[in-house]
Amino acid sequence: MLQKTIMSGIGGQGILFSGLAFAWAAMLEGHHVTYLPSYGAEMRGGITSCTIAISDEEIASPVASSPDYLVIMDNLSLQRLQNQTVSGGEVFINTSIVTTRPVRGDIDVVDIPVNELAIKTVGERYANMIMLGAFVSCTRLVRISTLLDNMGEILGKGKNRFKDKNIEALKTGYDYFSRET
Repeated sequence: MLQKTIMSGIGGQGILFSGLAFAWAAMLEGHHVTYLPSYGAEMRGGITSCTIAISDEEIASPVASSPDYLVIMDNLSLQRLQNQTVSGGEVFINTSIVTTRPVRGDIDVVDIPVNELAIKTVGERYANMIMLGAFVSCTRLVRISTLLDNMGEILGKGKNRFKDKNIEALKTGYDYFSRET
């Protein structure tokens, strides 16, 4: 099994942390993992993305030219990446911000009003983790318990004050998607 995911958004949305948390959880579950962040030239507001590959065997290249999954947090990311995913792939879209639709008919689209959920619950700052929770709920690539149980370690020293909110956000996304299906 080799599953490739690209997560993309605007700098400052926390997409790199979401990808890192996802990769970390996969690693803790014993998978081979690569994590490749990509930063736009801007400090904030530019396109930021990360590629995560998860496999039961060694991974030859961290580049995901044809990802199985896209996690899209903004319009520019959708425009830029939608044609890269494999036929039959899944695209997770933050419908609170993304106003366009994929032009392809051979991919599955999962709509999640991420920012709306964040505003109603933990705060907009945690929209990225709500998206990650929903993504994990749908794909089952990692267990939600791995993320929840290891959030302190994933955050690292000095950021433990954000642990509870990140856990709440993950649960919100996970539960939202579970209710919708």
